[in-house]
Amino acid sequence: MLKGGIFLDMENLVRCGGWGMRYSAVKDLVSAQGVRVLRANAYMAIDRLRESGDPEYRRKKEGYRTAIRGAGFHLVLKEVKRYRDSEGELYMKANADLDLAVDVLLQSENLDYVLLGSGDGDFLRLVRAIQSRGKRIDLISFSNTSTELRGEVDYYFSGYLVPGVLPSPGDKVRMRGIMHYVNEEKGYGFLTVRTGYGVTDVRDDVFCHITKVSLNGRDLTNEEFAQLKTRDAVLEFDMVHQDDGKLMATN
Repeated sequence: MLKGGIFLDMENLVRCGGWGMRYSAVKDLVSAQGVRVLRANAYMAIDRLRESGDPEYRRKKEGYRTAIRGAGFHLVLKEVKRYRDSEGELYMKANADLDLAVDVLLQSENLDYVLLGSGDGDFLRLVRAIQSRGKRIDLISFSNTSTELRGEVDYYFSGYLVPGVLPSPGDKVRMRGIMHYVNEEKGYGFLTVRTGYGVTDVRDDVFCHITKVSLNGRDLTNEEFAQLKTRDAVLEFDMVHQDDGKLMATN
């Protein structure tokens, strides 16, 4: 079995759609690649100054960090620093990118597989360096992912589509997909969905009709329906088997 590590850029993931992500599901995703997880690191900022003066803020942050540790992740905390520019305006900075990159480079010497969690294009050279060592490096992210980074990794997982990574409202089991084909005039399209954790657990034949889609409780126009594809919108739905054996998205 391959030996692997997970390295999550928490600030990027949470800021770009990953709030509420389930870290145990991320580990399950790696295990499904035939990998035994040896390292699981989460890199995040900590504002000690604010936490010292705001007990409620500290309580929430401590609970958040405890949950991540409880999922088996080692936390690498980067303290928020405050700076003032020449005009006296205050800036805050806590960038853990360098820490993450150095840890990946060092720890990957004993690993066969790396899952990088981030959409930041600054990690492009890191990906190439890991690949040059003969290692496999995959990517998981949500919105605002660098196109170059996504194209350079060995495999890209959309965190929106991987089952269980993001909870559905009310914990009801729902599918998520992205429209890859649309016929605006006739009001139908086809969705790409992920049905499991394996690389090949993907289907692109899920039929979607405009009458089954709503936005804030109202029907869509044909133009709005077509824009779901151009915007790479993520649709959440129930998937049903039709009498002819084909799949259809509804609700």
